[in-house]
Amino acid sequence: MKKIECIVRAEKLEELKDTLNSLGVKGMTVSQVMGCGLQKGKTEYYRGVEININLLPKIKLELVVKDSEVDKIIEAVIKVARSGNIGDGKIFVYEIAEAIRIRTGERGDAAV
Repeated sequence: MKKIECIVRAEKLEELKDTLNSLGVKGMTVSQVMGCGLQKGKTEYYRGVEININLLPKIKLELVVKDSEVDKIIEAVIKVARSGNIGDGKIFVYEIAEAIRIRTGERGDAAV
C-alpha cells in the first residue's frame, strides 16, 4: 500500500475529487493548508499599504491506495492540477506498513 499526498491549488479540488471518484478511489482526506515554494507568495495592497503574503492557501489530499493503483492516480492528479504555472503543487508518495479498519478489524488492502 502507498499513501499519496497531493498539495494543489484550492480551485482544483472539485475537479480532482470527481476525477478520483471516477477512478474508484473510495476515500480521501482533504485539508486546507498554507505554504510556499518557488511561488514565494504575492504582494497585495490594503488601504494603500503594501503587504507581502508569503504563505498561500492550498489544498492537501491524502489517499491510501493499493500499489497497483498508484501510477494511474498520479497521472490523473497531474492531468487535473497542472496549469503550467509556478504553484501547481507537489505529489509525495509514501510506503504504508499497515492499515486497519477500526470498525471491522480488517487489515491491509481490505482495510483500504
